Amino acid sequence: MNLFRVLEISGSALLAERVRAEVTAANLANAETTKTESGGPYRRMDVVFGARPVPFGGFNGMMLASLADLHAEDVRVVGLAADNTPPIRRFEPGHPDADAQGYVSYPAINPAEEMVNLMGAARSYEMNASAVASTKNMIQSAITILS
Repeated sequence: MNLFRVLEISGSALLAERVRAEVTAANLANAETTKTESGGPYRRMDVVFGARPVPFGGFNGMMLASLADLHAEDVRVVGLAADNTPPIRRFEPGHPDADAQGYVSYPAINPAEEMVNLMGAARSYEMNASAVASTKNMIQSAITILS
């Protein structure tokens, strides 16, 4: 596989994991948000990853690409999906967002689960950063050998 292609794939994964970490941080920050612009409590969000096939530039690109390059795909964020878990209702009659029965709807966010998601995003980011560093070293070694 082309080493520059490996850099592109790892770079796309770095961007996707950054988005995942940002969304997880937003979930944690809004764990107690009882009212949003839409009127209800904050809805926990999940990042949906997908693969993006990379188009090769014409016939010359196809001739230079190896079989592995033809099937390699970048990582991309397909979208954000709202969690459908119903909100947690707490009896707090003095709260400004309480309903007629005195219950307040809070987001169904588990801080422990969000921290595990954040650690997973951080580890994935670290692995891809390590892959970029290793690929960079391989490219530098190839240049040294050729000179």
